[in-house]
Order: sequence, then structure tokens, then C-alpha cells
Amino acid sequence: MPAALARKLAILLCLACPAGAQAAKLTALVYSSDGKPLGNAVVAAHPDSGRLPPATSSVEVVDQIDKEFVPYVKPVRVGSTVQFPNKDNIRHHVYSFSPAKPFELPLYSGTPAKPLLFDKVGIVKLGCNIHDWMIGYVYVTETPYFGKTAANGRVDLDQLPPGRYRVQVWHPRMEASEDETIKRLDVEEATPGAAEWKLKLKREFRPRRAPLPGEPGYR
Repeated sequence: MPAALARKLAILLCLACPAGAQAAKLTALVYSSDGKPLGNAVVAAHPDSGRLPPATSSVEVVDQIDKEFVPYVKPVRVGSTVQFPNKDNIRHHVYSFSPAKPFELPLYSGTPAKPLLFDKVGIVKLGCNIHDWMIGYVYVTETPYFGKTAANGRVDLDQLPPGRYRVQVWHPRMEASEDETIKRLDVEEATPGAAEWKLKLKREFRPRRAPLPGEPGYR
């Protein structure tokens, strides 16, 4: 690399990462309204400054295993591509009618040759034309500061630049809109931030899974 170009890159890195700057941490806890920990909730932190690091190309994966989408909820940054490998020994027909990403992958097994680009912010609901109970979600966000709660309702966002954030939560069964969950939080280097949400959930209307061979009701 030419010396002049190396010096320019070094200057840009110094401007982007001020001396002494460290990542801050936010711990988010999400519960249902009856106090039970809530997994599969996406927590997204948007800096008030509006400054976001440039997106990097990444290939994410939503598997099809035992006639289910795995993971059930997949958060990705806008501009990511997502692969939908079929790891079952039968074929699936994956589709979405969501405005953020309408698409269709006709009956296939194995891995489609080309991953799909998710270039619009929004929630993409997945389905399978063959197995009605197969439902999944891709949550597409503009911020790189996001995570999904584990079964204990907790997620740690530990690479936040210090500052003030608009933090919001989304879950497939929440009654309120995502905007109603917004909290304004200051995140500092020395003191990890923490926030808690309680979400009122609606009933899940989902077709029953077809019984397996040998189970009652199988035909």
C-alpha cells in the first residue's frame, strides 16, 4: 500500500475512533404482562445522533428443520442477504407476502443457489405453501445495534458507542405497536445501561402441526 494512502487511512481511523473511546453496554429484559420471561423479542437501539456505521455485506441463514423455520425470529440489518436452506428430507415452498420483502421460493430441497437481499426496513412474515403451520419472521432494521432475547427474556447489546438512544422492542405476538415500546436511554462507558419491558401478548393463531406417522390423527 502506498505510504500516502496508508497515512490517509490512519487519519480516518483516528477520526472514527477517538482516543479512549470504548463500547458501552445495554442489558434489556423483556417479559410478558404476567411477568414471564419472553424469548424471541427483538431489541433495537437507534442513536439519537443518527450516525450509523456503514453496512457491511453479510449472509444470514434461516434453516428449515423438522418442518419449522429455525430460528423462529431472525433479526438482520437492512442490506443483508438471507439464505433459506432446506435440511428436511422433503421439499418446502417458502414465501412471503410482506411489503418489506415479497418473494417466493418454489418447491425445493437443499439450498437455493442465490440468497435473497433484504433491502427494506420492516417485518417479513415467512410461510410454507406445503406446511401451513410453518411460520417465521425476519426483522429488518437500519441500526446495527440490535439483538434477540433468549428464553430468559434477556439480551445484551454490548457494542454501543456511548450516547443517547431510542430503544424499541418487537415481538410477533405483541398487542401494542412497536412505537409504543420506545424508551429514551443514555448509555455510558463506565455504567452499563439496563431497561425492562412488559408486553401484552395476543393469542397466537397458527394452524396445528400435522401429526407424524404413528401419532393419533395421522393419515
